[in-house]
Amino acid sequence: MNRFLNFLSSIRWQDVVDILVNSYILLRLYIVFQGTNAFRVLVGITSLWIVQEIAASTGLILISWMIRGITAAAAIIIIVVFRNEIRAALQARNLKTFLWGFPAHELATPVDIITDTVFQMAKKRIGALIVFPGREDLGEVMHGGIRWEGKVSQEMIMSIFWPQNPVHDGAIIVTGDQITEVGVLLPLSQRQDLPSYYGTRHRAAVGLSERTDAFVVVVSEERGRVSIASDYKITPVLDNETLAQALKKHLKISEVSPGQRRGREKLKLAVAGLLSFFITAGIWFGFTRGQDTIVALNVPIEYVNRPANYEILDTSADEARLLLFGSSALIKSLTPGQVGVRIDLGKAAEGKNTFTIAQDAIILPPGISLNKIQPTVIDVTLDIPATKTLAVQVDWVGHLPENLILTHVSATPDTVRVVGGSKTLEKVSTAYTAPIRLDNLSKSGSTTSPIVLSPPSLKLAPLSPDRITVNYQVEERQTGERK
Repeated sequence: MNRFLNFLSSIRWQDVVDILVNSYILLRLYIVFQGTNAFRVLVGITSLWIVQEIAASTGLILISWMIRGITAAAAIIIIVVFRNEIRAALQARNLKTFLWGFPAHELATPVDIITDTVFQMAKKRIGALIVFPGREDLGEVMHGGIRWEGKVSQEMIMSIFWPQNPVHDGAIIVTGDQITEVGVLLPLSQRQDLPSYYGTRHRAAVGLSERTDAFVVVVSEERGRVSIASDYKITPVLDNETLAQALKKHLKISEVSPGQRRGREKLKLAVAGLLSFFITAGIWFGFTRGQDTIVALNVPIEYVNRPANYEILDTSADEARLLLFGSSALIKSLTPGQVGVRIDLGKAAEGKNTFTIAQDAIILPPGISLNKIQPTVIDVTLDIPATKTLAVQVDWVGHLPENLILTHVSATPDTVRVVGGSKTLEKVSTAYTAPIRLDNLSKSGSTTSPIVLSPPSLKLAPLSPDRITVNYQVEERQTGERK
């Protein structure tokens, strides 16, 4: 129970937003692509990915590698093969429709009109070829169509297929209650097992059913019979009721009441939403909680909550070496700002303080765990800040030329005020300039030099100059004067 509570406490609000947003995106993809062949292939690829993760977690390296290659290739293939379906699904009129709208259900095709018309044409031996598209795009398999956009009626259908009409040999496309195209040429089936008395219309119907999920109704003018082609096969139909049921099944026209239909749709969406959430949460958990990669990082140590009346005089370490492990995805995405070590000086006292680096002192993103840290103990020396006036002394280095002698030196100013720990200042009485080389002096003059404070924990007080003007006087050495 404690482990579960610790897990919940490690989840940030950003993680919750991340899961919810991606769950909604997954749900929208389901709503937009449901019922298409592309969606079914995506489900298959997702299943392969789940199997690959299980194989990787159980150590089945070869199986995991093989499935990873298959899924990578399949992801490319689905974009190429189903590009028309994907384009049709993504052609939303506006951003609102795509982000939170629902695909508009097409008006139910007047099935009774179509079935009555089809059997009327069968009695009169008028051939016909009527296509009802499914979810797949027909643009790449049909040719020669003429835009029509006429409302479905018995008179309209019979006039199109009347033998004297120029477009009677082609197919018509019915979408909703509209005839959208006439005179369409369909691909012919090359199957050898079809009956010999099947003519061009029947072979065209079978050919379209082999390539798409369309539903095709065929009327034979020679035999006066009605057939339907779908899912690679063609079947004779003997009465209106059978044809009407087949059409309703393809068009997903339910016999239930509108209220029941809405209830089923809401339940379906609720289930899809829950599945999207659990799938996204599972993927997130796999990315953030997988432990398959180890990395070592050198991280600066940050000292916080230092008492106002103390200064940090010295520390035993300025950075810590962390050995971290987690999923490869998270390890690769680590940035310096996400990892840190903080030492709380709130309870520190004057002098030397020893701190053990505890788990709560280490800052890590979710999903990253600490394996080892060096050092485990830090010494921090604190002191009370104080101000002191130090005499300035020029730091000469090197040697004057043999014929010269330094007779006078003065520094302006000759004192500086410094700030530092009181114990440190007790041991310091002089501030030095940066080294000035005697070798470069040939005559009297002046130069400026910065102040160098030692130890480095000392700082110049506000308004105290950081550079000193050094005036020096050089004279010729008298003959016989001691060098």
